[in-house]
Formats: sequence, C-alpha cells, structure tokens
Amino acid sequence: MSTPVSPRTLRAGLVLADPNSGSTQQVIVLQYSPESLSRSLQPQAVGAESGDRVDALRLKAPPVETYKIDAELDATDQMATAAGAPNGLLPQLAALEMLVTPSVSTLRSNQALAMAGTLEIVPVMMPLTLFVWGRNRILPVRITEYSVTEDAFDPQLNPIRARVSLSLRVLNVNDLVPGSRGSELYLAHQSQMEALARKFAYGSAADVGLTR
Repeated sequence: MSTPVSPRTLRAGLVLADPNSGSTQQVIVLQYSPESLSRSLQPQAVGAESGDRVDALRLKAPPVETYKIDAELDATDQMATAAGAPNGLLPQLAALEMLVTPSVSTLRSNQALAMAGTLEIVPVMMPLTLFVWGRNRILPVRITEYSVTEDAFDPQLNPIRARVSLSLRVLNVNDLVPGSRGSELYLAHQSQMEALARKFAYGSAADVGLTR
C-alpha cells in the first residue's frame, strides 16, 4: 500500500515590485509560515460623521484592513551546512528592515539637495510591497510596524534564533493610483473575495426566527 503524498505547503512571504511597471524586484520568503495571523477590518461609514439618517447605511470607501503576523527565524540548520551562517540571521533581518528604510544613496542625495538650498524634497518612493499568503491572498500593503526579538546568539553575537512581528496595512483603491499594479491587485483580491462569498450556503429567514 503506497503512502499518501502530503500536499506541498506553500510558504508565505513579501514581494517587492516596481511601483510603476509592477515587475517583481525581490521576494522575501518567510523561513516558516506563521502558525496564525490576525486581521481586522474597520468599516469606513458615512453616517457616524454626517449625522444624516439617510447616510447610516452608506460606505464611503473600502474598510481599513490590517494584518498582524509573527514569524520564527532559525539559523541552526544553516549553520550545519558547508556554507554555514557566518552572520547568523542578520542577512534575513536586514532584508526585512530594508522594506521600511530608504537606501543610503537616496539619503545622501536628499542631504545634498538640502545643503544646496532645495526648498522641497520629494519623499522617498519605495517599492510596492505585496503580502502573499497563498494564492487567494495577494495584497498590496504598507508595513506599519516591525519588531524583532533575538533569542539566541552565536559566539560572535550574531542572532541565530529570532521572532519577527509585522503589522501590515492593506493599501486599497483610495491609497493607490487608479490603474496601477497595486490598485489592480487589490481589486482582483476583492473580486476573489466576492466569488468566495457566493459559495457560502446562506440560510433562510426562518432559520433565525424571522417570518419575512
């Protein structure tokens, strides 16, 4: 009797894309997919602000959606290979931190502009970040919080075990340029959610004690 083959488990990650063309620049695959994630949706209602009763059921925009994940990193297995892990987990942590940090060349360029007397320096344009959690969730996001706890170290004090916490705010059509790669990905995700909702077996009024 053959042993059943377990389906390959996809890994979660973050994809960096060019904000204009949408082409993939870098992919950060999480070493272990988090065992859980939490998310929240804050409806953007009109009635609470206007006080007008006709607006009580109106929505002015998509909800503000946030994700929170905790990821485990461990360099133990890598240390046992021929290549080893001479810097521990620092490369992985640095790659994540670069998602929220402008490059040195950009900072130097802005410094030069400031020293030259430039009155208005355009904020730094970062790559479009996509949060990928399986094929049903590919979302443009902004990292709103990044924290790391380093739990163990090698003799050179490089971290070899760490826990990373990420808070991600989903960027919707109100945040992104219409027709841009990020905006289209958000709309594609919402279309997918609508299709999934149609697969749900809704009940009847009688199921909850209503007569009509």
